[in-house]
Amino acid sequence: MNNKVNYTAVGFFVLIGMVLTLGLAFWMLKPSNDNETTRYNIYFDESVLGLHLDAPVKYRGIDVGKVTRINISQSNSEQVQVQATVLKTTPIKESTVARLTAQGITGLTYINLTLGSNDAPNLVAKKGETYPTIATVPSFFENMEQSLGGLSVELSRSLTGASKLLNEDNQREISQILKNTASLTAKMNALLDEKTIQHLQNASANLDSLIHNLDLLTPRVDSLIGKSITWEDEISSSMLSIKTTYVDMGKTMDTIGMAVDNGEFNLKAIGSDILPTLNNAFLGLQELMINVEYALERYKRSPSDILYKTEDVKKAPGEK
Repeated sequence: MNNKVNYTAVGFFVLIGMVLTLGLAFWMLKPSNDNETTRYNIYFDESVLGLHLDAPVKYRGIDVGKVTRINISQSNSEQVQVQATVLKTTPIKESTVARLTAQGITGLTYINLTLGSNDAPNLVAKKGETYPTIATVPSFFENMEQSLGGLSVELSRSLTGASKLLNEDNQREISQILKNTASLTAKMNALLDEKTIQHLQNASANLDSLIHNLDLLTPRVDSLIGKSITWEDEISSSMLSIKTTYVDMGKTMDTIGMAVDNGEFNLKAIGSDILPTLNNAFLGLQELMINVEYALERYKRSPSDILYKTEDVKKAPGEK
């Protein structure tokens, strides 16, 4: 029995299988004809470094087309014109935008499509355009570059301003200000020595003591005002009594005068009316003089009693 293997035939069949497999994959991935795709123009105002022919065009992470052409725009040399074929089933709207997106850390770039508004009309070629044009937005790296550029410009301006601010004249002024501040600090330290601080503390303590004494004196002043009002009421009552007595005496004298004029002067009868009135008047006047004399005597003996002395209240048996 012949066990020899024909390696040529085996290699031939393997090669045919690989070609068929690649053909099948190409047939499944590529549209069967151009009627299933639409071409679009995309104009980028930034570098397309990493973007190459046949680079994928994705919509929400799904491959929907590929880049078929990359060249500099004929109408604007600062733009890069990219032509891409996209499946007709892809919803390309007037609000759809294209963005360059990096594929991880490989350095390769693809075009990422974002739908925008779902209610927007479908994108069609405008007058004078061969293919519809998809709008673009800056890529992540472009935004970062613009931000860093703006930051560097602002930093440069800040450094320029600081350089202008710190010229020789301003440096001398700042140096003089620092010297004046140091001199003022030294004077303050010399002024606020331990002795001065001790005086200030003593003055503060004395002020606290004065405020405390005023707080203690306030009730006594209130008591003095209350006593003064009481004395005023008593004196007013005594004066009113004296006034009433004098009025009564005036009426009595009028009565005496009328009796004398009419010849009806009766000393006994008149005396019976006058003596009680005079007696009451003299008694009221005597009480007033006693009170006034007692108050004057207390004031002469101890003037401070008017402010500081308090009345001792005698408690009944059993009271605390």
